[in-house]
Amino acid sequence: MKKNNLKKLAILGAVATVFVSCNNGNMGQLTGVPNRPKWYQADPYGTVYIPMGSFNMGPSDQDVPNNFTQQSKTVSVQAFYMDQTEITNNEYRQFVAYVKDSMARQVLGDNGLDADFFIQEEEYEDWNIAVGTPDPPLLNYRTKIKWDDVEQAEILEELYYPPNERFYSRREIDTRKLIYEYYWIDYKAAANNRPQGLKDRSVFIRRDKVGVYPDTLVWIADFTYSYNEPLTKMYFWHPAYDDYPVVGITWKQANAFSIWRTNLMNQFLTSRGDFPVHDFRLPTEAEWEYAARGGLDLSPYPWGGPYIRNSKGCFLGNFKPLRGNYIDDGGFHTVPANSYNPNEYGLYCMAGNVAEWCRDAFEESGYSFSHDLNPDLYYEAKDAADGGVPALRRKVIRGGSWKDIGFYLQVSSRSYEYQDSCKSYIGFRNVQTFMGRAKEDYK
Repeated sequence: MKKNNLKKLAILGAVATVFVSCNNGNMGQLTGVPNRPKWYQADPYGTVYIPMGSFNMGPSDQDVPNNFTQQSKTVSVQAFYMDQTEITNNEYRQFVAYVKDSMARQVLGDNGLDADFFIQEEEYEDWNIAVGTPDPPLLNYRTKIKWDDVEQAEILEELYYPPNERFYSRREIDTRKLIYEYYWIDYKAAANNRPQGLKDRSVFIRRDKVGVYPDTLVWIADFTYSYNEPLTKMYFWHPAYDDYPVVGITWKQANAFSIWRTNLMNQFLTSRGDFPVHDFRLPTEAEWEYAARGGLDLSPYPWGGPYIRNSKGCFLGNFKPLRGNYIDDGGFHTVPANSYNPNEYGLYCMAGNVAEWCRDAFEESGYSFSHDLNPDLYYEAKDAADGGVPALRRKVIRGGSWKDIGFYLQVSSRSYEYQDSCKSYIGFRNVQTFMGRAKEDYK
């Protein structure tokens, strides 16, 4: 009798096992987590897709000034997106407007209107915020700011220039107060401090603050005995210059913009239940050169060939030709960011117009020790106490500008500026690493 009961239990157990296996849908096999959605990356607006590839990074022509910072090296770069043009004044103004709006909400909330401009605890579920009291309180962007309202205007007065600094009594926002606080995780530091880095990642969460408004005085400061006051007055904010590349931006400001742009996109994606994507950032020096070449590995210029003019004698970029004849190339100072013809990847002004910040620190011998897989010499010198290594502050600029001679328009030419400096001839564009290996995998 006991044996029969044991047999019945064994049979029932086997049936139950089969039932559970069938109910799970995997039949006891390794099938992965079920119901994972199919996902395809949408091209970020205003960017072009740069396929992965390998190329010879380094000189394509003579090193005219004998700066000995270039050497030939074969490297491989993974697929990424790159802005089709340099970041324009109007695009950067979206960042400035966001910071202005956020600071106004903070001021209004701190001065008695917290119920309108801070997210309240009872609203956390509506905003999909985890339980807990954020510090500082989170801003409520759903409430509209009434700039003309008497009560709000009085509170917001602290964001404007004081009366003694106003010109013809104009009530204008004090651009010195437009400060952006941002955060990022220093993965390199975490990786170099394992296993400690795996215990508490808050140690590697960095924060910084930066003024976001461009230095409009660069047009005067960069050129002695040169009349450039009109550009200082109008270049950044006037709609006539909307499509011109933003200048007067430090390397740190360009990084802050990239972090803000990343959050802008990923917050939108997650708000509708989608997956986030890789960060926007400055290009590595290798990515920049690879993209500038446009698949033409041995050409010294983005458009191919060894010449700066086309067959009709027209210049192909905005630079300083013929010993100061600035207008002979169709430009003068900067020109709209989509001027001239794009290279084979569809990128505009990879040579001339404005030089562009890269992610890397400038090392004269960097090619000798950087890796051949996604080379990257990224360091961020935060202050004078950073090891006393001024070289960390030197950041690569590429592409040459409207005030440079033709040599600096070559795709291999390297130069640098200090990360806290800003110039009337330096701008930037963003890249974003592609999610996956290549587009052809999405089939």
